[in-house]
Amino acid sequence: MSLSIYAHSPMQFVRGLQILSALLKKGEQFLQQKQQAESVLLEARLAPDMFPLLRQVQIASDAAKGAVARLAGQEVPSMPDNEASFAELYQRIEKTIAYVQGFQAADFAEADSRNIEIKSKTRDFHFTAQDFLLTFALPNFYFHLTTAYNILRNQGVEVGKWDYLGAK
Repeated sequence: MSLSIYAHSPMQFVRGLQILSALLKKGEQFLQQKQQAESVLLEARLAPDMFPLLRQVQIASDAAKGAVARLAGQEVPSMPDNEASFAELYQRIEKTIAYVQGFQAADFAEADSRNIEIKSKTRDFHFTAQDFLLTFALPNFYFHLTTAYNILRNQGVEVGKWDYLGAK
């Protein structure tokens, strides 16, 4: 059975980013109730060698826009990582959602024949489009979404499974 890159790509990222925004709103409300500074959560991390919440959100944004751009054969747009508040993170998420929603099915028409290369500091990765989506792009995106959720939960924000799943 053939996998539709379009059917399994942009909307997955949009939904995840919307959930991330909702999770952040719960975190922001938590801080307001506790009368604490935004930095309490934005700088929180699960382990000393892990990125803080702020960076997890930035990376989730980068993962979403990078995945759809690569799958569509386009240049990955750059966003400066200069957010320092919840308001700025919401703006980044909205900008990323708008970018991802701008893609149409026709943009992915040749994705099945596309090879994707990712260069990191430690190694290079080579994928077919389907392998990129299923074994790298989606897992990477959900790793950072889940880590953001876990940081909030670890700091006492009342979020649960249904918040993560996006249930209203």
